[in-house]
Amino acid sequence: MTYALPPLNALLAFEAAARHLSFKLAAHELHVTPAAVGQQVKALEARLGVRLFDRLHKQLILTAAGQAYLPGISEGFRHIAEATSQLKPAGAVLLQLGVHGSLDLRRLALEEFRSTHAEIGLRVLQPAGLHELVEGKVDLLIARGLGHHPGYRCDRIDEGSGLGDWLVAPEGTADCPEVVSFREWLRTLQAEKPRASHRPRLVGISGR
Repeated sequence: MTYALPPLNALLAFEAAARHLSFKLAAHELHVTPAAVGQQVKALEARLGVRLFDRLHKQLILTAAGQAYLPGISEGFRHIAEATSQLKPAGAVLLQLGVHGSLDLRRLALEEFRSTHAEIGLRVLQPAGLHELVEGKVDLLIARGLGHHPGYRCDRIDEGSGLGDWLVAPEGTADCPEVVSFREWLRTLQAEKPRASHRPRLVGISGR
């Protein structure tokens, strides 16, 4: 059976905006800009041929079509989330890694990590930010920023000063074996000379 589905990103944008009745709050949840949420919703409306929101001055209201559409979309995402939560990656210990939306996962060579660390079941959430780390949705985070978060160990994984990519872990779990293994994996990538210019480099620590 072939499913006639709109683009997933557009559905995510609609569902979040409809729950919050706000492009701004939806954008915060999805780690994108409000303009990006608005564009996704507009594209979805054009694809469906119906208006899902009435955009009033400083107010977003669901149309009758939007109200009818939302429950089915939300329920679908709940089913997907529940089915995903039942899956357990291979490995005795589960490590949930959050990654900011603009990082190319190929830089991390995750399949190689999994193959050389069979004892760790690695799951990746992207996009993710400090909010997901604080709420316990991820155990470890690669974040874009300045890397200064009290109570967290922050290891820079690229060179330079100012904004950069940082490996962030709560101080209480920063030395857990699976977290240490992933931190060491980044150092291993740095040591691989032929690919060093294309891989993350662990070059500094802050927040300790």
